[in-house]
Amino acid sequence: MNKNIIIVAGEPYSIFLELVFKSIKSKKIKKPFLLICSKKLLIAQMKKLKFNNKINTVDKNKIKNIKLLRDCINVLDVKFNFKKAFDKINHNSSKYIENCFSLGLDIVKNGKAKALINGPISKKHFLKKKYPGITEYLARKSGKKNNEVMLIYNNKLAVSPVTTHLPLQDVKKNITSKKIINNVTTINSFFINKLKKKPKFAITGLNPHCETVKIFSEEKRIILPAIKKLKKKNINISGPFPADTIFLKKNINKFDVVVGMYHDQVLTPIKTLYGFKAINVTLGLPFIRITPDHGPNNSMLGKNKSDPRSLIEAFKFLSRIRDN
Repeated sequence: MNKNIIIVAGEPYSIFLELVFKSIKSKKIKKPFLLICSKKLLIAQMKKLKFNNKINTVDKNKIKNIKLLRDCINVLDVKFNFKKAFDKINHNSSKYIENCFSLGLDIVKNGKAKALINGPISKKHFLKKKYPGITEYLARKSGKKNNEVMLIYNNKLAVSPVTTHLPLQDVKKNITSKKIINNVTTINSFFINKLKKKPKFAITGLNPHCETVKIFSEEKRIILPAIKKLKKKNINISGPFPADTIFLKKNINKFDVVVGMYHDQVLTPIKTLYGFKAINVTLGLPFIRITPDHGPNNSMLGKNKSDPRSLIEAFKFLSRIRDN
């Protein structure tokens, strides 16, 4: 089962199960996967949305030797008490989501799966301010706190923020040369080992135009020393570049990865450029973790109008990754 894919459905009142149904119907998902969620909720939402996917129930006691079936939903059932197939997001689902993640993490930690895909969660209800995002939650649960690297990937361009889900007021004090070096070397190794490509990196500055009125700017004090050390490691990296011009077509075509200093500095441009054809990959964990690049979108729940392309892209991405 080590080449199979685990999917943790996440927030039960999100659009994610709808995307699973649509992705299977599109026939663009070629590999079998194991979906960890409430089977009862899955069936209830499937009926409401008028899908008719085949379901294969997986025995929790036989997970080590399970053979996943193609062209159906292989379900590892987790109990969830609910009254409506579609409802408002609330705190009652938190324990259910945690149980789903625990099962998924146990499977991938034991080398029984190639990767973990998770559906969206509600930060307000599930994370409860204990973690800034699900990226950090999974890093902590995997024993890799502060090693996580967020990569928003499209096969034409990928971006990565050195700091992840931090308020702007906390960004400056959390940028270090060490973090920049860890971020870039982790991505570089992933590209070489898994995607068979030596990437070209661009790195942004922190300040507008990479300039500041202060004597010692972050560009001179932190970013440039990191770039020099990375070049000594034979990593193809250039910068720092002003963030307001690096994404111009004539500039961006020269690079495979843009590393920025904070979340919106690089995620806003790539989402504008590629929309649902970009996926969120977490590197630095003992396994590859991917989440489609959308939230729970509770306002669209049950309307059967959501776009499954990001989930389909997640599977396409995994098909390109070497298993070694």
